[in-house]
Amino acid sequence: MQELQLDIAVTRGGTLESVHQVHAAAVDPSGAVVARARNPELVTHWRSCAKPFQAMPFVEAGGLDELGWGDDRLALACASHGGEPEHVALATAMLADLGLAQDALACGPHEPLSDRGARLLRESGSAPTRIHNNCSGKHAAMLARAKTAGWPTAGYHTAPHEVQKGCLASVSLWSGVAPDAIGRAVDGCGVVEFALPLRGMATAYARLGEAAGAGVPGPARVVRAMVTHPFLVGGTGRFDTVLMEETKGRVICKVGAEGVHTAVSLDRGIGVAIKAEDGATRAQYPALVRALQLLDLLPASLPPRLAEFSRRPITNTRGEVVGEIAPVA
Repeated sequence: MQELQLDIAVTRGGTLESVHQVHAAAVDPSGAVVARARNPELVTHWRSCAKPFQAMPFVEAGGLDELGWGDDRLALACASHGGEPEHVALATAMLADLGLAQDALACGPHEPLSDRGARLLRESGSAPTRIHNNCSGKHAAMLARAKTAGWPTAGYHTAPHEVQKGCLASVSLWSGVAPDAIGRAVDGCGVVEFALPLRGMATAYARLGEAAGAGVPGPARVVRAMVTHPFLVGGTGRFDTVLMEETKGRVICKVGAEGVHTAVSLDRGIGVAIKAEDGATRAQYPALVRALQLLDLLPASLPPRLAEFSRRPITNTRGEVVGEIAPVA
């Protein structure tokens, strides 16, 4: 088994200031761990990394076809989008297709996650709405699942609802973790989210890649949506979009809050899950890039846009570079 060093160092003036400890599991589709950093069995919250598997029951039940929805809407269902006009317009259209207004969404408003989205909203003089929430596509798809199945939409985000029961079953199936061993809590957007070992998270992504490669309809459709619409999955300058664009869809990935990230190499069938122990976003991007490099899933010499996520300068209020965030040597 390969041992990975993924800790991220923060230096200032050439002196170490902080270290973010990073755990990881890399697995093949059987669930066998092929590489690890620290504790691959660490149980943590999967947060938004679970979105492709939360969308899967809707896809496999034929809801997309019933509504005539294409890959763009499915990509937004799997997204933690940047709240840019394109994302907002698509989420709004999804709700309109269902005959619903945005007050049907259980998620609350927050400022767009992308710099472009936040700037354009400020310039418009408007306030953030529920549609700007990075999870609005997921919530719209969950409402669509309820509508097409003939279930009530009220309470669709709560654990007793059939929509959430299906999401739990999907996460269990793909991760190989029994339902009663999966922790459940409330995500930042108000919907049910899941806690499980990193190995299970990585297994789910490895199996997703394998099934998509074999042409299994549901998984193939989810992967195709993400690969063909990377901008909708993230947004301008955001990590998931950049990684999928720079690898030309050979690697798909999904960000989660609090330092968790998952990815799969579609060529190699290797799933990867990482967790920055302290939840630092500034650590998870360079750690995932480093993991993919050490696994030979990314080249040692990175394209410029990915290199920016691998090593980041620290600047002060004068705009001077005073330090760096980078993998431990």
